[in-house]
Amino acid sequence: MMLFQLESPVRALVTWFPDWPLVAARLADTLPPDVPAAVIGQGVIAACSAEARAEGVVRGLRLREAQTRCPELVVCAVDPVRDAREFEPVVSSLEERTPGVEVLRPGLCAIRAKGAARYYGGEEAAAGAVLESADSLGVEARVGIADSVFAAEQAARSTSELSAVLVLPPGSSRDFLAPFPVGVLDQPKLASLLKRLGILTLGNFANLPAADVRARFGAAGITAHALASGQDPRKVIPRTPPRKLDQRAEFEPGLDRVDQLAFQLRATAAAFVAGVQTEGLVCTELRVLIIDEAGSRSERTWGHPRHFTASDVVDRVRWQLQSQPPARANGGTADGGAVNGGTTDGGTHDGGMARGGLSSPVTRVEFVPVRVDSIAHHGRALFGDGAEEQIHHGLSRIQSMLGHEAVVVPAVSGGRLLAERRRLVPWGDALPAGTAALATRPWPGRIPDPQPATVFASLIPVLLLDANKEKVRTDHRGGLLAPPMWFCPTGDPARRRLVAQWAGPWPLRQRWWDADHRLEADRFQLVDGNGEAWLLLLDEQNWWAEARYD
Repeated sequence: MMLFQLESPVRALVTWFPDWPLVAARLADTLPPDVPAAVIGQGVIAACSAEARAEGVVRGLRLREAQTRCPELVVCAVDPVRDAREFEPVVSSLEERTPGVEVLRPGLCAIRAKGAARYYGGEEAAAGAVLESADSLGVEARVGIADSVFAAEQAARSTSELSAVLVLPPGSSRDFLAPFPVGVLDQPKLASLLKRLGILTLGNFANLPAADVRARFGAAGITAHALASGQDPRKVIPRTPPRKLDQRAEFEPGLDRVDQLAFQLRATAAAFVAGVQTEGLVCTELRVLIIDEAGSRSERTWGHPRHFTASDVVDRVRWQLQSQPPARANGGTADGGAVNGGTTDGGTHDGGMARGGLSSPVTRVEFVPVRVDSIAHHGRALFGDGAEEQIHHGLSRIQSMLGHEAVVVPAVSGGRLLAERRRLVPWGDALPAGTAALATRPWPGRIPDPQPATVFASLIPVLLLDANKEKVRTDHRGGLLAPPMWFCPTGDPARRRLVAQWAGPWPLRQRWWDADHRLEADRFQLVDGNGEAWLLLLDEQNWWAEARYD
């Protein structure tokens, strides 16, 4: 008995968008256009541009080898969230012309060919409608139509730039798939075993009896056998289009002042929050996209310790604009002049973009919920939320008045210096990715517990002198040339203190190969004559106070 009952083949129309990770990175302005570029995943090339391929860069190549072949290669990391986000408008456009789209993964989707062919008067006409939809968005697409999703995908990948559509006649999928290598099954372990057995193509594999395949390879083998035979058991399951929760505001003419923009966006922000709440949700992470007349994009994802209100959304837009580089284009000045018609006499009106903003007036702002939560998890208690609510209200109010980075909270990070182990994050923002992992690493050479109570934001210059009032030094092996006798916490030898006790030195050597991040120093602990304990650092020439034990 077979593990599943094969049904009659249902023809599928698969649309493939070549090098989608690269296309998505360019749509998000992560990679520049018209230059050799690539997307890197786990140290190898996941996708590359035509300019990079012309220099010999291919998928699967290691980054170092790719940069050797193409020294001017521009790279960015793989980002599945970015790929899915940029693919959503493409899917929405396809659904307008051919409803019933199933997203197999970002850059690849399937449609039942029968309904689309009936509507457009033929399968080739339906494929043409799909290509027109992609062309309207400025992205390249290839279409394959066959008796199964797997065969249609391979047909789409077999097309070329000059011939972007391949329609396989009914019943021909098995013969079409026969010459393909077993590696296209996307089952590396099974493909490796088949190669060792001398089964190199899908045709060889499809010719094996199904009962023998099931007995030898199990469930994974019988599924792969069906794929190779052109009888993909998968069905095209159309997605249910998600309710559009994002909001967009467009301005004609563009707005060149932050206060004007904030005022105009209040209604849009309120509609955004209300739309999310209508679905029984609240937004806890928000992406704000701002586009100006010159086509420049400012995109940032904001977090919130609770959930966004309309005023919180407007504040994020204001902070995002004020954090941009000073505007210089279209009449703007770098020394405080307003953009496009503002004052240019050395000052600016309050709320103008001259303190920071895009290069020209803003024409569009979009709010996209990145992370949402059930509104039931954020309801107010019967008698309020007590002190936590008051703290949140107070900090949010201060942040609204003084700016996003005016209120920060500490977090433990990784590093050997105490200043590196403390990270200040703006109130409401999530910790940067990898911070918790850095904090849990062993970091040999760090100061053991108990840690100093006072860590200076920057190193303070001090002096540590020997009996001859000469600066204490270490030799090439890390030993002291003379024991310390005097300590000057202000760096003034006239205001010196006796050294009561001391310990060290402990060498600290880090990244000797990196000129920008190299660290070569020695650490000391000492107690001065006033009973104060210090943590000192000696670099190549100077003494510094890193912290104090209070």
